[in-house]
Amino acid sequence: MGLQNGTHDAETFDILIVGAGIAGINAAYRLQTELPGATFTILEGRGTIGGTWDLFRYPGIRSDSDLFTFGFQWEPWPYETPIAKGPLIREYLNNCVTKYKLDQYMQFHHKVLTADWSIKTKQWKITAEHDGQKKEYRANWVVLGTGYYDYENPLKTVIPGLENFKGKVIHPQYWPEDYDHSGKKMVIIGSGATAITLLPTLAETAAAVTMVQRTPTYIVTMSNGSPAKSWFMSLFPKKFSGTWLRILYLWTGYLFVLFSRYCPNAARFVVLKKATSQLPERIPLSPHFEPPYTPWQQRLCLSPDGDFYQALRDYPDTQVVTGQIDTVTESGLRMKDGTTLEADALVTATGLRMRMGGNVAVTIDGVKVDWAGRVLWHGSMIQDVPNMMFMIGYTDASWTLGADSSAHILVRLQKYMRSKGITSAVPRVPQQGFTEYRKFWQLTSTYRDQAEKTLPKYGNTGPWKPKNSPPLDWLHGKWGDIVTGLQFSS
Repeated sequence: MGLQNGTHDAETFDILIVGAGIAGINAAYRLQTELPGATFTILEGRGTIGGTWDLFRYPGIRSDSDLFTFGFQWEPWPYETPIAKGPLIREYLNNCVTKYKLDQYMQFHHKVLTADWSIKTKQWKITAEHDGQKKEYRANWVVLGTGYYDYENPLKTVIPGLENFKGKVIHPQYWPEDYDHSGKKMVIIGSGATAITLLPTLAETAAAVTMVQRTPTYIVTMSNGSPAKSWFMSLFPKKFSGTWLRILYLWTGYLFVLFSRYCPNAARFVVLKKATSQLPERIPLSPHFEPPYTPWQQRLCLSPDGDFYQALRDYPDTQVVTGQIDTVTESGLRMKDGTTLEADALVTATGLRMRMGGNVAVTIDGVKVDWAGRVLWHGSMIQDVPNMMFMIGYTDASWTLGADSSAHILVRLQKYMRSKGITSAVPRVPQQGFTEYRKFWQLTSTYRDQAEKTLPKYGNTGPWKPKNSPPLDWLHGKWGDIVTGLQFSS
């Protein structure tokens, strides 16, 4: 591939955003609105906006957190349902981009390959691939709105004998558009949000649906109506009701996380009691719905209006099997306890492969930056890497809340640096270090464990502490200290 732009004619921006998903869109809005003098662009490797919501097209794809907090603060989710399916989320994102003319900053089919910081010029040199050619950009800052998982490669899980299967093997990340599951015997391997979404959707037309899980998951029913339906709320403008609902859902979710964190056994009792009341008599709570961990040690799965439990009640050929797979046969699965399951298709909903920074090769004067072991500053910048920010969300709350806190820090930091004539900001860990370190991804999920050695981490003091409190992080993003822990230079 040739180099389309030489150094002398590379496009130069104040800020270059990688990724046109929800984090990148939000960052663009904040820059356009609060830093109108800045020049910036968004490079997106795919052909449209939306990130996750454009990539995943499996049946029933929907949000696994409420849209009143997952949507943007500056354009409240306009619909009454807090949980929504992929097409409606894509429509919302497209409407937001169009309304605020954010598409003018976007360059599609531009896959960012490398970003190299020059200590001499205090600029990033970014290389992107577009139509088989390499293009070069210069930027004072790079913002990574790339999410946390690998778009090209799903998590690889060993399923014994999978090569023996004569039917269809499908990974949800690459669901074939032309596959018709009607009348088919479907076996879903996995118990995360994808599996919990797929089961009730497939059950509507499939001959049988079985979810095979090694470990149970907490599945929490959530009403898919909202208080906005009340006559009282109808008296107020939609902008007001949207803001009120955002606050309500933010605090409701956060208080339950705190309850789970400090009263884990009580939280477990509440969740399991509710699950017991919704299960059909033919399916017992144990071992299928009693995880060996407490709530929020791993993600909770949401079931809007209890659709997962409703499917188990309404469709006798829908079931859950808990245990170890012995082997895949030509026609299905054999479990280690001797149970056999026939299948026309196996859906490997085994999780996502975590990947920091969208696989962009980051270097400083040509020396590779390895994320592993580096410490995060306010969950937004990484130790010893200048002028680069991550739009990182939460594991136990909506992703957008965390990304927006970082966007506020980005804007305030830009204003501060401009007012002082500063050109670079580098997070520097204090010489005394920390008494303990904390994990970047604060869950015990398999995909986290497999990626742990490649991930950065948190300290336990000051700006190095984990970002895990949406209300407090928002307050900090708007008004908190954004200077401590950074080394500035002109």
